[in-house]
Amino acid sequence: MKVLVVGSGGREHALTWAIAKSSAVKAIYTNSQNAGILSLAQPIPGATSLIDLADFAANEGIDLTVVGPEQPLVDGIVDLFLSRGLTIFGPMQAAARLEGSKVFAKEFMQRHSIPTAYAEVFNGAESALFAISEKRFVYPLVIKAEGLAAGKGVVIAEDELQAQRAIKEFMVDRTLGEAGNRLLIEECLVGRELSYLIFTDGQNYSPLPVAQDYKRAFDDNRGPNTGGMGAFSTPGLLDEITEERIRREIVEPTLEGARAEGFPFRGVLYFGLMLTPKGPQVLEYNVRLGDPETQAVLRRLDSDLVEVMLAVTRGELNQVKPQWSDEISACVVMASNGYPGSYQTGKVINGLDEAEKQENVIVFQAGTKRDGNQIVTAGGRVLAVTARAKTLDQAIRQAYQGIKCLSFEGAHYRKDIGQDGLQALGQGS
Repeated sequence: MKVLVVGSGGREHALTWAIAKSSAVKAIYTNSQNAGILSLAQPIPGATSLIDLADFAANEGIDLTVVGPEQPLVDGIVDLFLSRGLTIFGPMQAAARLEGSKVFAKEFMQRHSIPTAYAEVFNGAESALFAISEKRFVYPLVIKAEGLAAGKGVVIAEDELQAQRAIKEFMVDRTLGEAGNRLLIEECLVGRELSYLIFTDGQNYSPLPVAQDYKRAFDDNRGPNTGGMGAFSTPGLLDEITEERIRREIVEPTLEGARAEGFPFRGVLYFGLMLTPKGPQVLEYNVRLGDPETQAVLRRLDSDLVEVMLAVTRGELNQVKPQWSDEISACVVMASNGYPGSYQTGKVINGLDEAEKQENVIVFQAGTKRDGNQIVTAGGRVLAVTARAKTLDQAIRQAYQGIKCLSFEGAHYRKDIGQDGLQALGQGS
């Protein structure tokens, strides 16, 4: 069969890598210039719009299209493909609002009694600043731009000055464009953050291994929020009682609510959770696989990803059972200097071959492209170095061993990925 993968980041390289392992797949196509993806897939020339992609899929006889990033889903790519009789993995546009609008998602959770932080919605800077001046919230508080912002639309304000600055940046200076048209101010939940993902065909669901990611740019969870600087996935992150609560109080009410509101969810649904003293609460929904959680989680998949995705598209997820390894994976992101702010591109990347010769290491490329005989940086997050091992300590060590082989001008990465996991699991050197 022929598969089209839409998207160009490290998540999409990991998806392409997993899809390429399926014995049923004979050819993979991509709309990306990512050098890692292009080592496994054939490029589509001139595909710049959703209609171009649908035309290509129809003309080429693509059997399955897999959508990695959120923007095409929010823009309605699934609706377009389905209207043309094309098989595609992902939620329809109405369901994608769970990520496309933080306001819609918060109000959806409130309608269906899904545990989440208290929040208020603001349509303009004046009313938001007035609420801050009235001291209606306890610090720290969270300010969220409504729309898609590549992980950069959330600010944790420690005091009134930081809150005012965030509101003005989002709603007055328009640093995020239309994403800042409305915003949420909400209480800051305290606890352990966790990513809980499921495959679902709208009725049935199958959880993926639990992962923990690292949003802040620098060690010790300092610095601005990013799209993610690393992740690990291991058995033991969730006890059975807590996972049962997540399913009963969050996952199942979400799927039931989506069906009741006329948009049954098909694809991957991502629950960004905080495990608080009161129990698990939802920080956010994502309507696709996370990045870099995907790189960590797919390293643990021992069965055919394409078989699972096709079952989701057919409403037959109850007929397949993904097989996940009990081994542990760790992923460390190498980013461009300045990320998540402004950064330069075109820096030559050295050591890719040497890194992948390290034991159990795979380097998923995110912001890269080929320039002649060289591979150069082409984005903020450049590489996601992953390892799979029998213990978290080994997986972390091997991922950082891969990192040591790699270099490009201005590269930076966190040096503490997985350390809190080691403490929680009682592992270490």
